[in-house]
Amino acid sequence: MHLPKAELHLHIEGTLEPELAFALAARNGVDLPYADTEALRRAYLFEDLQSFLDLYYALMAVLRTEEDFAELADAYLARAAAQGVRHAEIFFDPQAHTDRGVPIGTVIEGLGRALDRSEETHGISTQLIMCFLRDKSAESALETLEAAKPYIRRISAVGLDSAEVGNPPAKFREVYAAATALGLRKVAHAGEEGPPEYIREALDVLGVERIDHGLRCMEDGELVDRLVSERIPLTLCPLSNVRLRAVDILEEHPLRAMMDAGLLCTVNSDDPAYFGGYVGDTFHAVHEALGLDREQLRALARNSFEAAFLDHDEERRARYLSEVEAYAFD
Repeated sequence: MHLPKAELHLHIEGTLEPELAFALAARNGVDLPYADTEALRRAYLFEDLQSFLDLYYALMAVLRTEEDFAELADAYLARAAAQGVRHAEIFFDPQAHTDRGVPIGTVIEGLGRALDRSEETHGISTQLIMCFLRDKSAESALETLEAAKPYIRRISAVGLDSAEVGNPPAKFREVYAAATALGLRKVAHAGEEGPPEYIREALDVLGVERIDHGLRCMEDGELVDRLVSERIPLTLCPLSNVRLRAVDILEEHPLRAMMDAGLLCTVNSDDPAYFGGYVGDTFHAVHEALGLDREQLRALARNSFEAAFLDHDEERRARYLSEVEAYAFD
């Protein structure tokens, strides 16, 4: 599925394939509690979001140096390019690294090393979105934003991720206000496992411009009407929703109904090493499972560029959109 597209919901730590995890573990002297890559891959079966997060954070122990983070990002960009990605806005979780003694500068500069050469090497323009872990304190988020200030030129936006239930967006009001003062764009995970009200809070309290996931908006007709009228993009992740049991099977995913309702939907891979496919694989999967036709797939690709933070470069956005319109399906 080489249709040109932007990926707007991608956790770089979630692209850590078992082979790279073992290679980095060997390089950094980290013992993994798995016999081999196949044993680790078999562990990628999850009951819910928390069971995924437990493994996700545990495997981060192999990421130690700038070289590690650069290699991780470069591996993702190579796979993304092969699946038609032309622009990627990449999430990273600094607290997951600083809490285990890795300096925030090591993370940002390592990722930045790969992103700096991405357009030349992979043909992908990139941006970096720094996410706060919502199951940690609001004070920790503020400390993270402060620590990131020396590297702020590399960061385009802030986001909010990790365990959603019991951690409403309003908890992070202050850090989002501080990010606004720094000129950063704003997104947040909401309505994945949390209720529709979390989506409203993200919009009204945090002032976000995109909702990551937003699946449960369909339970609230007034909220759907608002999202449609305000053209708020939703960065949906269908394979993730199935793997984490938010949706039982892909054939029951509400993507088609959301598109029919007029919502500005995009399709993304979330944590592709864990959830069974990168973004091109996801496009193919929803095409097969939901019967989306070629023009609906083209609309999803168009939406991805329209939702991207490319306001500073409308010429680039227009070029990407023209590639979508010109694309000839096999």
